[in-house]
Amino acid sequence: MKPLQPVAPGTRVVLGVAFFVLFVAGWSAVTFSGWVSKTFLADPWTMVLSGYDLLVNQGFSKDIGMTVWRVLGGFAIAATLAVPLGVLMGAYKPVEAFFEPFVSFARYLPASAFIPLLILWAGIGEAQKLSVIFIGSFFQIVLMIAVSVGNTRRDLVEAAYTLGAADRGIVVRVLLPSSAPEIAETLRMVLGWAWTYVIVAELIGASSGIGHMITDSQALLATDQIIFGIIVIGLIGLASDFAFKAFNKRLFPWAQIGR
Repeated sequence: MKPLQPVAPGTRVVLGVAFFVLFVAGWSAVTFSGWVSKTFLADPWTMVLSGYDLLVNQGFSKDIGMTVWRVLGGFAIAATLAVPLGVLMGAYKPVEAFFEPFVSFARYLPASAFIPLLILWAGIGEAQKLSVIFIGSFFQIVLMIAVSVGNTRRDLVEAAYTLGAADRGIVVRVLLPSSAPEIAETLRMVLGWAWTYVIVAELIGASSGIGHMITDSQALLATDQIIFGIIVIGLIGLASDFAFKAFNKRLFPWAQIGR
């Protein structure tokens, strides 16, 4: 094992699965042995049975669908507006000077702190939940993309000017292709953050969604259902992350060299 030495795909899979196996083994050991009360931490088998009951008898699949829709909807709106603004900020320094102080300020504001105001302004419907995800994602995407575009190699820009490219051509033919892999990677990371925002939004004033189920389970001290909801979030997030990685790898194969 050497620093930064790539790992073979098969070895990577084995190591990743091994961690989950060890994690479940440790979880089973502390719960089945009675070392931790089931009131505070349900064992894996009880969690699986409760998850099956939730999906088959209690309509939990609809809650999952609502949460996924909210995440994708809020994230899509944020990305649609944030990507062009981030590119403009990275490409044109006057635009960056105008927007960057406010964006830097706003990205430190916790999205959850806006929930009382958003409930007041938009009620407890879907607009409120989409707004929470938008606020939590938009400013992060803008600033990270601005940095990616602004870090484009200067020799590429100068070479393009030498070959007669106009200002618009520099953005379209140099800055965007050069930073596209990092932009895609930024969207992948922020999509993961969007999941934390939607669950917070669903914990307050929601009648559906994974967060709503977790809140109801807390009142019943049903730790098995709470854990199942958390695991479902993780599995969906992991699946979307793998899908994003595969899509990025297909679009930008040159950016994968050495990984």
